[in-house]
Amino acid sequence: MPTATYDGTPVPVDEEGFFTEPDRWTEPMAEQIAKELDIDTLTDRHWIVIHFMRDQYAAKGTGPTVRVLGKTSGVGVKELYQLFPKGPAKTAAKIAGIPKPRGCI
Repeated sequence: MPTATYDGTPVPVDEEGFFTEPDRWTEPMAEQIAKELDIDTLTDRHWIVIHFMRDQYAAKGTGPTVRVLGKTSGVGVKELYQLFPKGPAKTAAKIAGIPKPRGCI
């Protein structure tokens, strides 16, 4: 299985770079992952989405789709695309250290 190193710690990832062991994730890792995805600074609004993604994963075993994210996270769909321009659910899941959400192509 491939690994990636964030914050000096190697973590197992899948072939697309999504964490396979979400418990290994830390907030400093999120900052590094975001930079790799061309998001220079994680704002409070980014963190709302990231923590929501992790909470949903913990509760349901998968991250939410963009539609669910936009309706239930407190951040609307239009803003989600501004915060995570390359695809909100997929990008936020990767930064949040959870596996790729089901329903994300």
